[in-house]
Amino acid sequence: MYVKANSPHAAAAGKSVIGFNLINGKEVEGDLSLIQSKSAVDSRDLVGMFPDSGEKDVARAAKAAADAFPAWSGTPFPAREAIVLRAAGILTAHRDKLARIITREVGMTPREALGDVQEAIDACAFFAAAVGAQELPAGAGPRRRPVGVCGVLATGSSPLAAPACKILPAILCGNTVVWKPSDNAPTAAYLLLRAMMEAGLPPGVVNTVNGRGRAGCGKHFLAGIDKGHFQSFSFVGSASLGRIVGEACGRNLILPSLDLVGKGSLVILPDADLDRAADDAVQAAFGQAGQRPIGLVNLLVHEACAAVFRQRLLDRVATLEVGNPLTHPDVAYGPMINARAATAFREHWDLGLAQGATLLTGGAQWTEANRTAQVKGEISHGVYMQPCVWEGVTADMGLFRHQVTGPTVNLCTFQDLGEALGWIADSTSGATISLYTRESAPIELFQRAGRTDIARVNTTLDDRTALLSFTGHGTHSGCQPVLDGFTRWMSVQGQGGWAPITATKPPEPVASALKTDWDSL
Repeated sequence: MYVKANSPHAAAAGKSVIGFNLINGKEVEGDLSLIQSKSAVDSRDLVGMFPDSGEKDVARAAKAAADAFPAWSGTPFPAREAIVLRAAGILTAHRDKLARIITREVGMTPREALGDVQEAIDACAFFAAAVGAQELPAGAGPRRRPVGVCGVLATGSSPLAAPACKILPAILCGNTVVWKPSDNAPTAAYLLLRAMMEAGLPPGVVNTVNGRGRAGCGKHFLAGIDKGHFQSFSFVGSASLGRIVGEACGRNLILPSLDLVGKGSLVILPDADLDRAADDAVQAAFGQAGQRPIGLVNLLVHEACAAVFRQRLLDRVATLEVGNPLTHPDVAYGPMINARAATAFREHWDLGLAQGATLLTGGAQWTEANRTAQVKGEISHGVYMQPCVWEGVTADMGLFRHQVTGPTVNLCTFQDLGEALGWIADSTSGATISLYTRESAPIELFQRAGRTDIARVNTTLDDRTALLSFTGHGTHSGCQPVLDGFTRWMSVQGQGGWAPITATKPPEPVASALKTDWDSL
């Protein structure tokens, strides 16, 4: 790792990291040219430079992981656990530095970035406990065994937490990993793996190949499923790419672990606390500029309280402060993560208007020419979108049915709770549903009839441990099924059964040649 001075215009943001692929414990250059990770906040800020990897790099990383598998899978669980927990300590010691990198790279506010780092830290202890609970005493019967090399591909909208929640259970179960970090957040990924290696992770247990998405390294990485590079594959990202991953895994009889980015709905009944519902809706819809892996897109409001709630929502949106999160850390949200996301968000304006919805506010990018007092800091070198509120959205519209990534929310009215739940069930906005009411009967109906992965009552906040064990659209929720993608069942029968497990003292940290100078970042 090298650190160099940034451009004069971005010197105040921080320095630039020159990084590498990490393969078999060594920093390796790629077969292709370098890619630049420029800040979503200010494109003049070069956060990092990394290799653009090709087919040979993916094969090299997969071989390193396969070679490391026999020794790592034979390492007693207490030793694997000790390394992961030491990594948590390193991340904790440097979480402010990591959060700063995340803010620069993907545009999260400092509060959001610290939350992402903390979730990765919490995942270390959470999965250590979950896997440790599966360690069985000697004797007959089935037991979980690691599967081999796991491929991991995760979204950049959660740069540390999303990949950590795939990598950690994989290696704790005794597997090795090849990880293709998001090209939106390679610097944060690089520092995460360096922290793990500094904690004593042996060479080859986790390997990275950086590069572009579907047209570059991502294409070769996915092709590795059909080439037999991976015995397990984990993906966090869009449903469209998730289908491609699922099809490739199906062809090869591999059980995929899919966290498909989804959107949520919030249902408000007339007896609800409307102020609380409006506050929560604004936070859920516009936090991280609407780019969270699970956010809010549809607000279903009972017609008896729709007019009152509408005004309270618009009043809050009108005072929402937006802008540069590096210079104004208290803004509600920052920029779009990249140009592709911004283009897709612009397209949803035309879609909504063409389908007959009414845009109550928003519909443009903030610029120096149209900025108001609610816009904070320098915004001319990033893409900052106005918050959008749509009205008159019905269940058959594309705005309601399909995922839109960005700071936008739809106002829909209904007459009956069953009707609202039916609309959500027929759309892609049911990853989470929050119900706001004071009455017990609607809550009982909601919990019985709601088709969702996460059901909330009078809140949009999540129990972090519930999310850590969640692996996509309700297909593998819960601690034990999380491990299914990283283990296979093996039964020893006949005389003797399983050999006794020898008590093993966790080893001392293994010295790593990769020492990160955190103070230089």
